[in-house]
Amino acid sequence: MSLHDLLSAKKSLILGRWLDEVLSTYPSDTTQFIRKTENRFANPVGHALTDTLEKVFDALLNDASPEEMTGLLDTVIRVRAVQDFTPSQAVAFVFTLKKAVRDELSKDPNTPLPHEELSGFEKRVDACALVSFDIFMKCKEKLYDIRANEMNKMTYRLLKRANMLCAEDDAAGPSGDVGVNIKQEEVTK
Repeated sequence: MSLHDLLSAKKSLILGRWLDEVLSTYPSDTTQFIRKTENRFANPVGHALTDTLEKVFDALLNDASPEEMTGLLDTVIRVRAVQDFTPSQAVAFVFTLKKAVRDELSKDPNTPLPHEELSGFEKRVDACALVSFDIFMKCKEKLYDIRANEMNKMTYRLLKRANMLCAEDDAAGPSGDVGVNIKQEEVTK
């Protein structure tokens, strides 16, 4: 029996184990909420997570390209990027699929494991993790840009409110592209 057939036959069990592994990265109250709330509108993170895990699993079974994996992983990685996860914690869930697969396949000692196919599958999982890391870093970069722009706008508004900006800066606005010139007489007071 090929690995594809074995994994397809055990898909629901593997996905259940994988979901358990992913949920173990969250606090227990969050885990309970995700498990118990099935409404996709009341629990968008849980819905996105279960939906994404299944799609990623299917894509890995069918040798999806990295570009396809990027589209599938984007939602979950974006969510994990805004949560309090380190980069390694945010993408570690991808690697836990290998454990879930091995655990399920090892349950039946009478079924021989196609080691070469399993090795290829695990390489695809590793590639998927690398794609996840790229997505995570792009999301973090975007978050930092948003925060920096917000700080620039806030500083601009404070300086403008305090009437400490030169006339030429008022025309530029709070874009952050033009340096802020503070009136000298205000600084020396």
